[in-house]
Amino acid sequence: MPKILLLQASARSDGNTHQIVQALRKQLDFDVIDLKTKHIEPYSYERENQSDDFLPIMRAFIEQYDVLILATPVYWYSMSGVLKNFLDRLTDCISIEKQLGRKLRGKQLASLSCGSDGIEVEGFHTPFRLTAEYLDMEYIGSVHTWIAETDIEEEVLARITEFAEQVNVRLNAKN
Repeated sequence: MPKILLLQASARSDGNTHQIVQALRKQLDFDVIDLKTKHIEPYSYERENQSDDFLPIMRAFIEQYDVLILATPVYWYSMSGVLKNFLDRLTDCISIEKQLGRKLRGKQLASLSCGSDGIEVEGFHTPFRLTAEYLDMEYIGSVHTWIAETDIEEEVLARITEFAEQVNVRLNAKN
């Protein structure tokens, strides 16, 4: 069975995105890395960031997992800063660590956004889809979720269920 790694990329480890991740966990089996607890430097042309946590996370993903789900809150109509740093650092996998980058081919990528309402930002998931395409990964879908007050609404739970089913179908089709 393919293994899934979810990167939670929020400024709050226990915030709304975490609540959504926990709801998804009831539907899918996956491991979680909370990027807030990791040290990920911004991309550096001078390669001054090689001792942070980015490459160990990528090596672990490539060695142990088949699917990467990126979970981010919606901050100012875009992904979180910590996730943007992480995605920018994928450049390391095609420039410095080329062998590592080549091993991304055939892996699967999905994205999950969590906002304060059901209005999805147009094109929000496009960077994730295009990143997968560029790295020869298979983009297996996205879902927009939200928590308006404190509880997850039934409509959001239904979206989470649909997303989990979509991921499972794509995983089973690959095997």
